[in-house]
Amino acid sequence: MTTTPEQLAFTDRVADFYAREYGFPPVAGRVLGYLFVCRPPQQTIAEIAEALLASRSAITGAVTLLSGHNVVRRFRSAGQRVDHVTLDPRALDPGGFAGEIYREQADLARTALGLLEDGDSERRAMLEEGLAFYEFLAERMPALRAEWHARRKELGHRK
Repeated sequence: MTTTPEQLAFTDRVADFYAREYGFPPVAGRVLGYLFVCRPPQQTIAEIAEALLASRSAITGAVTLLSGHNVVRRFRSAGQRVDHVTLDPRALDPGGFAGEIYREQADLARTALGLLEDGDSERRAMLEEGLAFYEFLAERMPALRAEWHARRKELGHRK
């Protein structure tokens, strides 16, 4: 498949977003953006490298990073000699709705407040606000997760 200028511009937008918001290297964002729009949806490392004008080693590193975040998956079908990469359906699982991670962050903020000496009011205020925010998210996320599952069902999506 020939990559169009519009697709390349899109992959750059995805790269910018994921670099800014999640600290991903730009090549990882470009791989993700390409997998959003490429045909067929399964691509080899060589095909991705050619489409994005990048080295195979850069693409391999990006795929390793993205697969570690359950955003893409790498697989090899029986009888094939090369791996294919595609979007991982688990990327859409609402793991971010789990309250546990926010409870853990709240606990870290609470512990930091206990260790912080009384004199640093600006940092203390920041940690207190963080603690309140993480407790709020931990409390609200289970309800949001349930709302999302209901909406997803209404839309006719999985489960």
